[in-house]
Amino acid sequence: MTSSPVDSFQDYSARLGALLAATDWSIVEPLGRALKDCLDNGRQVFLAGNGGSAANALHIVNDLFYGIVKGKRPGLRVQALTANVSLLTCLANDEGYDSIFSSQLATLANKGDVLIVLSGSGNSPNILAALEKARAMGVESFAILGYSGGKAKTMADHALHFAVDDMQISEDLQLIVGHMLMQWLYKVEAGQA
Repeated sequence: MTSSPVDSFQDYSARLGALLAATDWSIVEPLGRALKDCLDNGRQVFLAGNGGSAANALHIVNDLFYGIVKGKRPGLRVQALTANVSLLTCLANDEGYDSIFSSQLATLANKGDVLIVLSGSGNSPNILAALEKARAMGVESFAILGYSGGKAKTMADHALHFAVDDMQISEDLQLIVGHMLMQWLYKVEAGQA
């Protein structure tokens, strides 16, 4: 006998809720401070991910670009390395899929910028190549990771690791962290934090 859809929904929400309640959210603070510093000093922030994490990168860019200043002053210089389909397919075809993010960083990033990678497994070759490129360029890197954290857990300057063996919950946590950061930065800009 199969469970009802509601049973499945309740199980999912219980697993997500338990993880949210058990997390030490101080792991997000260094990223918040780095984003605030980029905002104040005109440095850039880049996001990268594959599949659902690529879509989450686009969502987080939207929130950070507009949501924290809402046109009151120039916003955070933030972009998703997943956004330009023409460039992604060019790089994948000519240089190989593993270099689609690192090749963009090589041209667009400067020392002191910030890279945020989003990955469930932490083992995607293009994510690892981006982290390597960031380190070589002096770009501070953050990785929001699920499962064991994979190789990215030790390659990133800062790992925000959620030990959950569920891709959907891992991807939920990427957006939750993004929304936490957006709301905190908005409060700081409004003088409420």
